[in-house]
Amino acid sequence: MDLYIERLQVADAESLYKFELENRKFFEEMVPTRGEEYYNPEIFKKRHEALLEEQAQGGSYFYLIKNEDSSILGRINLVDIDRFHKIGHLGYRVGQEHTAKGIANQALQKLIETIADEDIKQIKAETTTNNIASQ
Repeated sequence: MDLYIERLQVADAESLYKFELENRKFFEEMVPTRGEEYYNPEIFKKRHEALLEEQAQGGSYFYLIKNEDSSILGRINLVDIDRFHKIGHLGYRVGQEHTAKGIANQALQKLIETIADEDIKQIKAETTTNNIASQ
């Protein structure tokens, strides 16, 4: 499957909200819930704006994983970037209908290529014990 990653933008709020709603139950089986408030459209929009601000300040990079039709397959992020130690922390989620296709692996490779000039030497990742596919 051809895919690409694209830096999160203001215009992504609506499609990202839809993606999160469609995959909510699946995601909550793998990771702790984000809470009911997260799915309130007004609050989601404010959180989206906060992510964009954090990204603009260089503290994190947020990307959408998309296919050739520009549909969202997932998200991949590098957060809590420590410029002094040159470390970032990986986070990602792939929509339920797109699992077991190597999408996260491809997206990670694209993320590494994308941040090559950012002087980040180490990417750390954690997963929940029940998320076998991510281990």
